[in-house]
Amino acid sequence: MEEKDIKLEQNETIEQENLTQSQSPENEVDKQISEEETSEEKEVYDDEKTYREFVDSLPAKWYALHTFSGYENVAKENLETVIEKFNLQDRIFDIVIPMEDVVEEKNGKKKLVQRKSMPCYILVKIKYADDLWHNITRTRGITGFVGPNGRPLPLTDDDIRRLHLEKIKVDVDLKVGDKVEIVDGPFNAQVGDVTSIDTESGKVSVNIVFLNRETPVELELSQVRRINQ
Repeated sequence: MEEKDIKLEQNETIEQENLTQSQSPENEVDKQISEEETSEEKEVYDDEKTYREFVDSLPAKWYALHTFSGYENVAKENLETVIEKFNLQDRIFDIVIPMEDVVEEKNGKKKLVQRKSMPCYILVKIKYADDLWHNITRTRGITGFVGPNGRPLPLTDDDIRRLHLEKIKVDVDLKVGDKVEIVDGPFNAQVGDVTSIDTESGKVSVNIVFLNRETPVELELSQVRRINQ
């Protein structure tokens, strides 16, 4: 047999061995594992995409968080840090420490001051889902959500209105010069005259008598009612 024929037979034998090896059970298993891994990766991607779509569809609601006594500001600042760290700007939209104006008397003098209206609580507007639980409850200064068994319970519309968390559309039946009674806040039951109305911001300016002198105060439209004369 010539040397050329021997080389040709050797090449054919190598090709046959390669073909047999490529069809071996071991390679079939490797191929199956690779296909399963690809399928699992696709399922994970699909699950993440579906969950993201689910979260995006959630309405943003207000919730109350309980804090350690005197830690309201610390809790707010730490939660703001958590938002930045985990890129939660599209999930947590606002953090509020409820405040109110009160009239205090000291050394025989009265003055208007601000104080926390709900000590040990802060309010947050969020798109809540279970993945936010640990991010929020593990924030320093926060002890948990306010709700049954510590589970998040959204504030009611009445709560939102009472706490002035959002602007409420009010039918304006007022004009400058109208006499109104204040029905909410530190000047509750005071009577005054309307000096200006801002329907876009939902604010009204009223002149009242405070500390024996005429004093202008700015109020929400929902805090006054017109007195029929």
